Amino acid sequence: MHNEQLNLDRSVKLAINTSELTWQESPSKGVYRKKLERESAESGLTTSVVKYESDTSFSAHSHPGGEEIFVLEGVFEDEHGKFPKGTYFRNPPGSSHSPKSPEGCELFVKLNQFQTGDDKFVKIETCQQQWLPGLVDGLSVMPLHSFGTEHTALVRWQPGTHFQPHVHAGGEEIFVLDGVFADEYGTYPKGTWLRSPNYSKHNPFSEEGCIILVKTGYMK
Repeated sequence: MHNEQLNLDRSVKLAINTSELTWQESPSKGVYRKKLERESAESGLTTSVVKYESDTSFSAHSHPGGEEIFVLEGVFEDEHGKFPKGTYFRNPPGSSHSPKSPEGCELFVKLNQFQTGDDKFVKIETCQQQWLPGLVDGLSVMPLHSFGTEHTALVRWQPGTHFQPHVHAGGEEIFVLDGVFADEYGTYPKGTWLRSPNYSKHNPFSEEGCIILVKTGYMK
């Protein structure tokens, strides 16, 4: 359905504060979405923030092109286990599950965006992992997933940290998990989703400090 398409032109730079978006109903009662990228009504490439009210579930479904989730709040569950706040997990192409959330949760979700050959289950409870030193003072990194040129990580910025200007070969996508991220184009509070095109560039910093979920190298 052509009218369901949203933000598919990845040559366009986007910065969307999801806290300013309205929750929209999903096909399952008590499950709501804020749509960021969308190819068609209930299939194809999708990026969104999803909310499960307490004691809700979503119908059993498969992931033809994989599913990537970061748990923003609460506890997400399926038949494979529990995924508390801060958990990053990947369900590869061909996987399926019946998700639910007895206590409620919020998720950052990317559907049908796995590269060919990327077929591993991943589950990382980031609250239990160690941070590694970043490239500049005040920056810490927690690698989450790498396949080919695509890399996903958490990056923590201490207040007043500045990074060097750089180019995004393969593009860059950011979701601000906490604090305020910034560059020469603006400031981006918690809940902001940014998408920067292939070979775009910027000079990022954080005066207040922040934690961001970052994906690089995945655009053509």
